[in-house]
Amino acid sequence: MSTAYGLAGIAAVVAATVLIGTLGLRISRTTSDFYVASRTVTPLRNASAIGGEYLSAASFLGAAGLILAFGADMLWLPVGWTGGYLVLLMLVSAPLRRSGAYTLPDFAEARLESMAVRRVTSVLVVLIGWLYMMPQFQSAGLVLRTVTGAPLWAGPVLITVVVAVNVLAGGMRSITLVQAFQYWLKLTGMAVPLVFLLLAWRFDGAPGLDRDTAPRFPERTTVTVGAAVTVKVAEPVTVTATGRVDGRTHDGAAVTLAPGPHEVGRDTALTFPRGAAVPHVEDIPARTDRQWAMPLDGREHSLYATYSLILATFLGTMGLPHVLVRFYTNPDGRAARRTTVMVLSLLGAFYLLPGVYGALGRLYTPELLMTGRTDAVVLTLPGRVLGGAAGDLLGALVTGGAVAAFLSTSSGLTVSVAGVLGQDILRGGVRSFRAATLLALAVPLALSVAARSLAVADVVGLAFAVAASTFCPLLVLGIWWRRLTVAGALAGLVTGGALAGTAVVVTVAGGAPEGLAGALLEQPAAWTVPVAFAVMIGVSLATPRGVPPDVARMMVRLHTPESLNVDRGTWRPKRV
Repeated sequence: MSTAYGLAGIAAVVAATVLIGTLGLRISRTTSDFYVASRTVTPLRNASAIGGEYLSAASFLGAAGLILAFGADMLWLPVGWTGGYLVLLMLVSAPLRRSGAYTLPDFAEARLESMAVRRVTSVLVVLIGWLYMMPQFQSAGLVLRTVTGAPLWAGPVLITVVVAVNVLAGGMRSITLVQAFQYWLKLTGMAVPLVFLLLAWRFDGAPGLDRDTAPRFPERTTVTVGAAVTVKVAEPVTVTATGRVDGRTHDGAAVTLAPGPHEVGRDTALTFPRGAAVPHVEDIPARTDRQWAMPLDGREHSLYATYSLILATFLGTMGLPHVLVRFYTNPDGRAARRTTVMVLSLLGAFYLLPGVYGALGRLYTPELLMTGRTDAVVLTLPGRVLGGAAGDLLGALVTGGAVAAFLSTSSGLTVSVAGVLGQDILRGGVRSFRAATLLALAVPLALSVAARSLAVADVVGLAFAVAASTFCPLLVLGIWWRRLTVAGALAGLVTGGALAGTAVVVTVAGGAPEGLAGALLEQPAAWTVPVAFAVMIGVSLATPRGVPPDVARMMVRLHTPESLNVDRGTWRPKRV
């Protein structure tokens, strides 16, 4: 894809986002407008907005990249991300709206009548939001670098500025309009190019993925490595090298790579002959096409990792702050349920697409397995398969969809984090919300620039694991179990947050170790979620006097339809 087309796609999405977002400045006046759009958002618009913010860079880029790298096992990601809303529909959505709260900490304090629980909840909301935002910003750097060659820090800075303008202009009202538009843009940006890619694949003879061989270069291919990597070569191959290979500098010389690991320096170009086996970076297994297409085949502790991932995605959805805050914007509990049903349909339509991109990438862009930049498969395929003006135009459309992905998710996360910071750290109100917006963006911006680059879907999966280990027990037990106590809630939140948070820090900072310990840290939900539930229940049973005195009234409020419940209105914290 040419740089001009890519920049045009980025500029068009940014301009449309800012234009739609500034409309909120004309209709946002009160605190309720900024925090929950005055609870007047219709189910269809809210469902579109939820789809817009939920379909992050992990959905648009990361899912296809992981499927390209690891195969059928990664199809559980889109399945789990969609199925999480079914759990949310059955257990949380309507009662949460009936609580009348502005934020998740508001709900925690209203249910347990404790400032201590509120403070712990606020800290977790901010940390999960920042952890989720970091890969969005890194994806922005990846897209801008792929399209224009710009440095990796340019993308995060661009996204920070655009999101700040939208959120400062109109808060939740602006973001709702922007995210609803961006869902349909993302669906179009994935679906339309895929139609032409499938037609080209069919015209190419519809090659399959049922061979017992690893990917090979379909033609003479030059691969430029953007960052220093160590690759594993399966069979001897002679390449033309420009740059550093195994510590030696070459200038267009022929180099024979023997089977085994080889160090390739930054910005090194290697030209492979047609039919050569594709080397893989160390963290991507070299698997045949048949193994790639078979679930649970060839990965260490794959059964545990799969079920832990399913648990994290199913239960983590209900604990994501930027998801929960959208249910506060519905007029009532019935509208919240209708919104969730619509979301399931919208997400299901979108998640049919990333798997196909991953499979086509295995056929037409196998060099991404060597560079490790598998997240770029969605951006790379149109230009590689179609070429010419058609490839450039469709590549620009895909690029615009990718920009919309991390813009919409970053906007929703910023609103949720800024809402907590504005109420619990600052004084509340519109001015505090705007000041908190800048703080909510500054920290993940710094983290995205300083932290090492990780697969975007992996980092988002870790955020899901933390949410599932903390807010899932709090919400499920807080809504459905009247015997939950303050001590039990605090113990469960701290235990789940500490265990899952430690796993995240180890994985993000230096990478998990080999063997079972590494699997437990990379996918912690299978053991951290049960531990958090057990601690919360056990401590609550041991401290029965800690049950809030007004629990009966609160439970009636949560489970009685608005038409029958006279105790309505917006809940206000007793102490801030």
